[in-house]
Amino acid sequence: MGDIYLISDTHFGDSGAILRYEGRPFQDGREMNEQMIENWNRVAGAEDTVYHLGDFACYLSREEIKEIANRLNGRKILIAGNHDRMFTTRDWLDFGFDEVYFLPAVLEDFYILSHEPVYVNINSPYANIFGHVHGNPMYQDVSARSFCACVERIGYAPVPFESVKQAILDQNR
Repeated sequence: MGDIYLISDTHFGDSGAILRYEGRPFQDGREMNEQMIENWNRVAGAEDTVYHLGDFACYLSREEIKEIANRLNGRKILIAGNHDRMFTTRDWLDFGFDEVYFLPAVLEDFYILSHEPVYVNINSPYANIFGHVHGNPMYQDVSARSFCACVERIGYAPVPFESVKQAILDQNR
């Protein structure tokens, strides 16, 4: 068993809107796709598990989604985002994901993994790791009870779960 990683909002295949709206540093969608695949595979190995917190791909055919998913290292678990809901659990499993959830999941009895942020506060018995908000400054990168795993905030590569836990812990000191 390898390490656990987190990532959100790759939007593989979006060659226009996401580049403009989020100021992604790529010339086009092809460059974005290839760089994020390279980054993913540089970080995560075959024995690792990567939780993708939604919005995996946009504007791609089933075959293109499957091709990209199968190029990515590790065991892939999808917490479906708003752009992923056009496909069923069976579709995502066929594309190459090992598990698929259309609701938040809880990791280590404390970390709520969700696409959209969920309400937690310092007195909550949970912390939330989420995506969806991209670079929106209304949301912090990390707080005492949350972490944003959007690619724009984590260097366009999966982030180690251990680093996320430490970042949240550091906010509680």
